[in-house]
Amino acid sequence: MEEQTVVLIVGAGPAGLATAACLTKLSVPYAIVEREDCSASLWRNRAYDRLKLHLAKEFCELPHMPYPEDAPTYIPKDQFVKYLDNYIEHFDIRPKYHTTIESCTYDEDRKCWFSVARAVATSVVVRYTTRFLIVASGENSEANIPVIPGLHDFAGEAIHSSRFKSGAAYSGKKVLVVGCGNSGMEIAYDLASHGANTSIVVRSPVHVMTKEIIRLGMTLVQHIPVNVVDDLLVRLANFVFGDLLSHGIVRPKIGPLGLKAETGRSAVLDVGTVGLIKKGIIKVLGNISKIKGNIVEFENGKESTFDVIVFATGYKSTANTWLKNGESMLNNAGLPRKEFPNHWKGANGLYCAGLARRGLAGIAMDAKNIANDILSSYHA
Repeated sequence: MEEQTVVLIVGAGPAGLATAACLTKLSVPYAIVEREDCSASLWRNRAYDRLKLHLAKEFCELPHMPYPEDAPTYIPKDQFVKYLDNYIEHFDIRPKYHTTIESCTYDEDRKCWFSVARAVATSVVVRYTTRFLIVASGENSEANIPVIPGLHDFAGEAIHSSRFKSGAAYSGKKVLVVGCGNSGMEIAYDLASHGANTSIVVRSPVHVMTKEIIRLGMTLVQHIPVNVVDDLLVRLANFVFGDLLSHGIVRPKIGPLGLKAETGRSAVLDVGTVGLIKKGIIKVLGNISKIKGNIVEFENGKESTFDVIVFATGYKSTANTWLKNGESMLNNAGLPRKEFPNHWKGANGLYCAGLARRGLAGIAMDAKNIANDILSSYHA
């Protein structure tokens, strides 16, 4: 099958949907394909039960559609999925689900992108010819599990956080959470709250904040220099949490908003984990050196047995596996070469949405920028 349209969007997560909505508003024809059988599969199928959006709702809207008036400040997973479903309906977005992209290649002579897509269920191949191509397949496309000697022979259960739903299944078990970002800290809290004997590996410096402190910072930074705001946020966090160094948690030298801007790493928004760490209910451990059976050995020489290891070690982009001419825009890790906010545009009508590690606010910016840029060259 052959299909011609102006734009092909790869991925129907929030980034793909936001871009589709912006193109719709500007009457630019597009097709959108998604390898899963639903939109936003990460939110629907690979997020733990207690997840809420970590930022206040005013920083998490997709373009051209606010949240309902009665939506809570921090939106639970199920309400966010409902918002996305309403968004799809409102903008009449019709993703072709269960469709994997096998390759996207730029043709210099004809000045267009040739994309080969395959329907998962029927193996029918569709060839798209488009002037523009948008990579919206996400920075969270594939689970990332670090290489640890002996992990394959671990005697217990080892899972990625994308398969974790609730601590209820692990009551009474010894569980090690690897990774101290928002997911790792929240999963550790959930496990401990459900009676699991919980430990967490904190591998690198991390800012721990409250949701209110970060909301204040994101509001102030629109009017005040980031280093001044960061200084205030760190002082507030130290006042709230005290010195966490004695509990194995080191603050980065750069402030939370500066760190996010430079590296894409978010501050951890505490849900009660720090209190349990201070009480000794959740133990903080250092880096793992190797695993022997069900014994985990740490770099400081300590050893401990565990029934379960949960890897809250993030995800990676898979764009480079199918994008054949993306060098102008993406590096070897499948993430943008250019710094935010100029990361979203490559050469020859190539764009990316949602790869800048700027959350839903960043996705909304990308979608608007891309749609406006396409409109200007589409009519040129």
